Amino acid sequence: MYTTALESFFCSTVLYCTKIKKYAAILMFALILSAASGAYARDGFELYGDIGQIALPVTALAMTVTYDNREGTIQLAKAFIAAEAIAYGLTYSINSRRPNGGNHSFPSGHTAAAFTGASFIQQRYGMEYGIPAYIAATLVGVSRITSDNHYLQDVVAGAAIGISANLIFTKRLEKKNIAVTPVSLNKGAGLFLSYNW
Repeated sequence: MYTTALESFFCSTVLYCTKIKKYAAILMFALILSAASGAYARDGFELYGDIGQIALPVTALAMTVTYDNREGTIQLAKAFIAAEAIAYGLTYSINSRRPNGGNHSFPSGHTAAAFTGASFIQQRYGMEYGIPAYIAATLVGVSRITSDNHYLQDVVAGAAIGISANLIFTKRLEKKNIAVTPVSLNKGAGLFLSYNW
């Protein structure tokens, strides 16, 4: 019942709602809610960042499997590998001090991963998915700052890396305007032609 109410709430904000939209909206809402209801306890909100850095790219991958052929999956893989290679290459090359005293502060790898997933979702599928994904990714970045793992500039650099990788590798999914569907009729068969504009 709770899931149905959640689906109704999110799907009512969208003109139409397919199954993946429901599940993507529920996942984004769960990520945002877990950050907000984590009571900003340092450990709870830090855990949100740890989960969010994985959940956003996994959500992007799930969307490619549902909506696309291999093209979207390959674009996501290229963007993710490039972003992580750059983020971790810089992290170990620069080796700056973290607010908590540790090493490898710049840039934030958690934020790079989260923004790679969020930016892919926005670039490939549009802003109706991108806005909640960017909110969830931003909260990952905030969690890294509030847990004293990173400074603001570390998080901004991680976000820029994730977004930039998608600007290079990700193309918008082309929607097919014409569809031909076989139809079973009472005394025969036919074709149904539809056009979306």
